[in-house]
Amino acid sequence: MSIFKKISILFIISLTLMSIIGFWIDNINSKRVDSLVKEKYIKISNELFENIENKSLLDKLIKIYDLEYKKSIKKEKDYEVLYDNRLTFGNIIILKKSFDDEFIIKIKYLDDEYILESPDEKNIIDKLILNILVFTDIFVLILIFLYLIKLLSPLKVITKQLTNFANGDLSSRLDISSKDEIGVLAITFNKMANSLENSIKTREELLRDIGHELRTPIAKGKFAIEKIDDFSQKELLKKIFFDLEILTNELIELEKLDLTKLNLTNFTAETLIVESLGKLYLEDESKIDINIVDNFKILGDLHYLSVALKNLIDNALKYAISFPIIIEVNKKEILISNKGKKLSKEIEYYLKPFTQELSQRDGFGLGLSIVKKIIDKHNFKLDYSYENEFNTFKIYLLIP
Repeated sequence: MSIFKKISILFIISLTLMSIIGFWIDNINSKRVDSLVKEKYIKISNELFENIENKSLLDKLIKIYDLEYKKSIKKEKDYEVLYDNRLTFGNIIILKKSFDDEFIIKIKYLDDEYILESPDEKNIIDKLILNILVFTDIFVLILIFLYLIKLLSPLKVITKQLTNFANGDLSSRLDISSKDEIGVLAITFNKMANSLENSIKTREELLRDIGHELRTPIAKGKFAIEKIDDFSQKELLKKIFFDLEILTNELIELEKLDLTKLNLTNFTAETLIVESLGKLYLEDESKIDINIVDNFKILGDLHYLSVALKNLIDNALKYAISFPIIIEVNKKEILISNKGKKLSKEIEYYLKPFTQELSQRDGFGLGLSIVKKIIDKHNFKLDYSYENEFNTFKIYLLIP
C-alpha cells in the first residue's frame, strides 16, 4: 500500500473520529444547557406565578429577568415542550424553539394568559464558540492533510524516475528544488545517477574494446593454424582457439546483460522455440520432441529469451543419456526435460559462473548463469526438478 493511501486512510479515520466526538460533545453540551435552562426558567416561571396577582412586582420581575411580552406563538408545533406543570388555578409551560435557543414561558392563571419570550444569549454564545472550535479543528485537519499530500507529492516523481533508472534509462534525473530532506534526496540521487551513468558508459566502452582486442588475436591465430602441416597439432590448436572464442563470446554476453535494456515485444511461445532452435544449428531434429499444449503470448525480449532457452536445450541435448529430449509448452510455462543423471548439487550452485558437474567438463559453466541473468532481468522464474530419471528445467513466464 502506498504512503498516499495510508495517509488518506488515517485522515478519513481521524476526520470520522473528530466528527463523532464533535457531534457527541455538541449533543452533551446541548443536553447540559437545556437542563440548566430548564431549571432556570422553572424557577423564574414559579416565581412569576406566585406573584402574578401583584402587577407591579410582576412587571419588575419580568424586567429583571429580561423577558418580553409576546402576543401569540406562531407555529407552536416548531417548539419543544421542556416543562408542563398543571396547577390548581392555571398552568406553567416552558417551550424551546427547535434548532434555536429561544425560550417561551406560558403562564395561565384563571382567565389571564401571559406569553413571555427570553433568548438565552449566553448559552447561544457558549454553544457557538464550542461548535466553531470543533469545526476549526476539522478544518485544520483537512489543511494538514492537503499540506502533507503536497509535501509528499514529489515521492511519486522520485519513485517513477528511480524505476526508470532501474529499468535501464540512465538519463533519468529528478527535477526537485525543495530545501527539505526530499530536495536533498533528489540532489543525492542525481549525483549518484551521474556517477553510475559515467561508470556504466566507461564499462561498456571497455567491454567493447576488450571484445575487439580478444577477437582480433583469435582470428589471426585461426588463420595461422591453416599454415601448420602437422594434422594433430592443427586440430588441437583449432580446438583451443574455438574454446577461446566461445569463452570470449559468453563472457561478453554475460557482462552485456547487466548493461543492456530489454527490448520488450509480444510474441508466441512457438515463436520463441523456433528462434531458440535456430540458434542451435541442429542436425538431427529427431533428438527433440516438441509438445505445444497452449501457444500463449509472452511479453519479453525475444533475442535474450531465445538465448536462455537455447542454452537450456543445448544442455539437455549435451547431457542426455537417451533421446529425444522433450520441450513442452503449457500456459505460462515452458519445460525442457531430458533423461539423465540427477544433478549432484542444488540448482543454485550451477547458476553461478564457471560451475558445472566435475564429470562433465564440456564447456565453461557459463550457460546456466546466462540463463539465470536473462530470466531474472525479465522477472520470470526458473525452476528445476528431477523425477522418474528425467531432469526438468521449467521457465515460468508473464502473459501480457
